[in-house]
Amino acid sequence: MGPDAYRTAGLAVTLEALGHAVKDLGNLKPAQTGNVRAPNGTVKNFAAYAGWTRVLHAQAAALGSKNVFPIYLGGDHSIAAGTVSGQAKAAAERNRPLFVLWLDAHSDFHTLDSTASGNLHGTPLAFVAGMPGFDGLLGQALAHPVTPQNIEVMGVRSIDDPERALLLDQGVGVSDMRRIDEEGIPAILSAFLNRVKAANGLLHVSLDVDFLDPEIAPAVGTTVPGGTTFREAHLVMEMLHDSGLVSSLDLVELNPFLDERGKTARLMVDLAGSLFGRRVFDRPTRSF
Repeated sequence: MGPDAYRTAGLAVTLEALGHAVKDLGNLKPAQTGNVRAPNGTVKNFAAYAGWTRVLHAQAAALGSKNVFPIYLGGDHSIAAGTVSGQAKAAAERNRPLFVLWLDAHSDFHTLDSTASGNLHGTPLAFVAGMPGFDGLLGQALAHPVTPQNIEVMGVRSIDDPERALLLDQGVGVSDMRRIDEEGIPAILSAFLNRVKAANGLLHVSLDVDFLDPEIAPAVGTTVPGGTTFREAHLVMEMLHDSGLVSSLDLVELNPFLDERGKTARLMVDLAGSLFGRRVFDRPTRSF
């Protein structure tokens, strides 16, 4: 229901009002994977994860080779295993590195072996960064992983010990909420965007609802207090637009059954509008 909630909240209308042509490709269906199994019996729904990853990987690789800007709507953040890996494949074929800005309360850097909960939305970033043990997802080794140093996790405030060790070992950039409080979003994000520009990179942004504070965005099943404010989130999107570097986007973890009169869906659509060029003078006044 997440993707349909974005449609109902006016995502296409918002982008068209900014002068963009929008084509809705509809909902995908997962690939058939047979009896694929996870190496860790704790992992839940691995066959479904593999089926979605394979179809999304193929779609993202195809869209990444065209002169379009894909927006992937979810649903569970595990869709990023397919969207980011597919975009990385397309970027490699264009001889350009892919960078990833992961806007999330969680780092999602568990491997299939390290996860204690078995919840696969905690693993996609580790997969796309080339961590071992994920061959069953695509049915083969990941050919074009994202360089871990090209990943920036921003807004994080919940990291398990195994993830912390992996993140430090791999050199992934992590800007938790304390760093945002101390240094501010402009300094942190500008430094990352300068690296993307210097490398002639493409930038994939993966925006989880729980990047936002649950007081303003309640429609997520994994709420963590202390998230970004309305203005902080819009500033991120406005800076990303000004950079001209973003080439693809995930909008994920929206659960409309937990929303309050659609306010989370509308906020996420508003953030997408800022990413695509809406200025503060253009934003409609709205009371939630």
